Amino acid sequence: MKNFELFLSESGISIFYVKIGLGFLFAFLITFFSIPTIIKISRRKNLMDEPGIRSSHLRKIPNLGGIAIFYSIGITASIFAYELFDLYKFLFASLIILLYIGVMDDIVVMRAYKKLVAQIVVSSLIVIGSDIRIRSLFGIFGIYELGYIISIVFSIITFIVLINAFNLIDGIDGLAGGYSVICSGLFGISYYRLGEYNYPLVVLSVIIIGTVLAFLYYNLSNYRANKIFMGDTGSMLLGFLLAFTSICFIDIFIDKELPNVPRYHLQSAPVVAVAILILPIVDTLNVIIIRICNKKSPFDADKNHIHHKLLKLDLTHRRSTFYIIVYYLMIVTVAYYLRHININLLLLIVLFLGFLGAYLPDVIYRLRNNKKISI
Repeated sequence: MKNFELFLSESGISIFYVKIGLGFLFAFLITFFSIPTIIKISRRKNLMDEPGIRSSHLRKIPNLGGIAIFYSIGITASIFAYELFDLYKFLFASLIILLYIGVMDDIVVMRAYKKLVAQIVVSSLIVIGSDIRIRSLFGIFGIYELGYIISIVFSIITFIVLINAFNLIDGIDGLAGGYSVICSGLFGISYYRLGEYNYPLVVLSVIIIGTVLAFLYYNLSNYRANKIFMGDTGSMLLGFLLAFTSICFIDIFIDKELPNVPRYHLQSAPVVAVAILILPIVDTLNVIIIRICNKKSPFDADKNHIHHKLLKLDLTHRRSTFYIIVYYLMIVTVAYYLRHININLLLLIVLFLGFLGAYLPDVIYRLRNNKKISI
């Protein structure tokens, strides 16, 4: 690969743009051509997702699409964003563990505590081993630099929460995949604007986009024979990678005075990251609050997720996904244009808009029912 880079530089061709183009192309094609094989094996071996209490589908569908997502990212990122694996030694090991746990859960359904233990191990590897952690809150609640132990614990919890949060929003066709594409696109653009030092993260973001777009071709298919879900394997991998990219994004704005590394300043960096990941964060907090208020366990399955509320309004999966993504993109836009205001005020605005989006479907549903009763 380094010889190839040398050849390109001597030819006057930008290595970065070649990596972007080939990374996207290979990621898309690997996923696109591997999924039909996974569907065929899943049907032959009856490795299917059975409709249950939280399900919004009525028939058995293959749910091992996450294997194709890992396969594609694992190959293309190792080739075109290999700098990340050099810099963060435990990144690939973490992905392998998540693949194993995800496949096990998709096939035999693992107990929750076993999954949690695996997620703690994975998060600890990347946080402690690769030093990917939240070092400062930039003044949120008056807190700036975090002590090492507090930073470690807080970062591990953040990884675990986001891994599971992405798992929870994977309830209707296209939502987890579509939102992952949007998040990766926003982080990728941000990294690109922040300079050459962050180009490997741009390439990783593009690879995720290419991989997930190919998956969405099948996930959103109208033909049942082509349809597949990403399962826990895919949602946990994407949740982990987006947690990784968001923490790297926040870390850029900490003044570390490293040689040959540009110094940036954005007081609201953590809130901008929260705004980009606002859907899984708000959806998870919302269902936990509802379950506790109803005196149920926070881990009980139910249909109080935002996407379930939109389905109650008789919207299709595609329309529900579209409306959710557009609304939460609006929140990112608001956060971007208000990024220079007080960080605590911005956090309050972002969370308010996030929870407003979670409860708007309830308001619309009640208004519809009241109209029907009055008629």
